[in-house]
This record gives sequence, structure tokens and C-alpha cells, in this order.
Amino acid sequence: MKLYSIPLLLLLLPLGCAHGFHPASSRLPMSVSPVGSNSEEVRAEAPVILAESGSESAAGKIDNNEPGTAVKEETARTPDQRPPSVVPGTAAKPDNDTLDKTEIADPLEPFNRAMYHFNDKLYFWVLKPVAQGYQKVVPERARISVNNLFANLGFPVRFVNCLLQANFSGASTEFGRFLVNTIWGIGGLLDPASSKDIKLLKQDEDFGQTLGVYRVGQGFYITWPIFGPSSSRDTVGMVGDYLLHPFAHLTTTGETSIGIRAYEKVNATSLAIGDYESLKEAAIDPYVAIRDVYVQYRLKQVNVRTSAKPVLPR
Repeated sequence: MKLYSIPLLLLLLPLGCAHGFHPASSRLPMSVSPVGSNSEEVRAEAPVILAESGSESAAGKIDNNEPGTAVKEETARTPDQRPPSVVPGTAAKPDNDTLDKTEIADPLEPFNRAMYHFNDKLYFWVLKPVAQGYQKVVPERARISVNNLFANLGFPVRFVNCLLQANFSGASTEFGRFLVNTIWGIGGLLDPASSKDIKLLKQDEDFGQTLGVYRVGQGFYITWPIFGPSSSRDTVGMVGDYLLHPFAHLTTTGETSIGIRAYEKVNATSLAIGDYESLKEAAIDPYVAIRDVYVQYRLKQVNVRTSAKPVLPR
């Protein structure tokens, strides 16, 4: 790889996965981590309950719940909405009727904690400074439009996973959103589909959720370097989402692909600076807070689907 691609690699390091909580988004994700997200965003984009992990956050603003209250969840969100936050250090109250359990095995905790600290440094030393500089140069309206564009490109991930979950209503909504935003939204730079008149809300679906709908358990918790928090199930889902995303099929050079993904992450982070910092400052143990929020958020995403449709065969 050429020497001039090294700066792009440094920007891409904080690219998130797990979900988006998408970037991706992801996927929290998308993922919940100082660097990982869902993404679509990968997932997905996520992700994302934490700082920059909301790869599809438009305004980067979230509503903080009061301590002791449950996480407010929506299965369909407009691009300017992000997965709900939880006051660090407090556990979100689970729904005992729909959640099998709110804990996850963490046999790799020493490794996971090391990776958490690694990702934490990447965020504060690389991603955040770059995003702050970008924030000062580019107006917020333009950054939201770019965010909308990347969200529109993640349509195949959401659409296919809606079909796999037999969520045909969600699939038709996603297809309608894609048509409206592509034609009348100038290729996705605008989001007229989410307007009050049309009300076609984005479906937050990914392959990790699809596996959960088919009764595949979360497995064990793992924090990946660069990609952030995940589980053994969501790690498999991350691969599926990647293969569905248009970025996986770019015929351009490696430097160009890296540059696009790095720009997506910097743009998303510029809309969410401060969220991760707030959680970290308030949490007694940020690693545990991130893990608990991620696990419960993913459980609720899966159970929203299983409670809304007939139980799928084992």
C-alpha cells in the first residue's frame, strides 16, 4: 500500500461495527464502544449508544433517561435519531416478559478490557481530534446530508434482513424509503421519507438480529479492536452485513475504499461528540457500563421482532 494511504488507515481505525448500534452502523453498536458501531452501519453505521458509534446519527443528540428508568427503544428511527442512552452506572430495567436474560458470559474479560482501552485511546487520540476539526469547517446541515447519504446506501442490509425475518411490512417500508429518498431526496442527501406527510421510518435491522429471531443466542461477549463491542452471534452477523453492503463490492482501489469509510466515520462522529465522554465520566466502570448497555439493547432489538410476529421454528 502506498505511503499516502497511511493517514487514511489511521482515520479508519476507529471505524465501528458491531451494530450499529451500523456502522454503521451498526450495527449499538450501532455497536456500543468508543470506536465500534453498527453498522450498517455496521453496521450501522450502528451503533450506537455511545459517542461516535452512532454512525447514522444526524444531529448527534440523544435524550438521557433518568437513573433507574428503562431504556426507551424504537425499532424504526429517522436518520436524526440514535439508539437511546442510559445513565452510566445504572442498569436499564429489563422487560421480564420478553427478555430471557440481561447478562452475557464474558470469559474473555482480560482481553476485552485491553481492547476497550485500546479503542478508547484511538477515539481520544485520533478520531475525536479529526472530527472536531471537520466539525469546525463543515456546516451541520451539510454533515447531516452526508449522514443521510450513507444511511441510504445501507438500504440493502436493512431490506434483506427484514425479508429474512419475515418482516414484510418493514421490507416494504424500507423499499419505499429508498425510492423516495433516492428520487426526491437527491440520491439520499435529504430524507423526505421521514417527513410527517410520508412517515416511512428507517428499519433498524441487521443479520445479528436475524440470527436472534431464529433463536440463536448471543453467545459470549467480545470487544474487538477497532470494531468495538460485539458478541459471538453479532460477530457472525457483522460478516453477513458487510457482504450485503455496497461498500463490499467497490471496484475502486483499496485507498479509495478506505478513504470513503474513514470519511463516513469522521462525519458521523462530528455529529455525536460528547456522548461517549459523558458516559465514561459518570460510570464507575465504563467497560461494564458499555457491556451491559450493549447486551440489553441487542436483546430488546431481537425481542421486539419475536414479539411482533409468530415464533419462528427452532
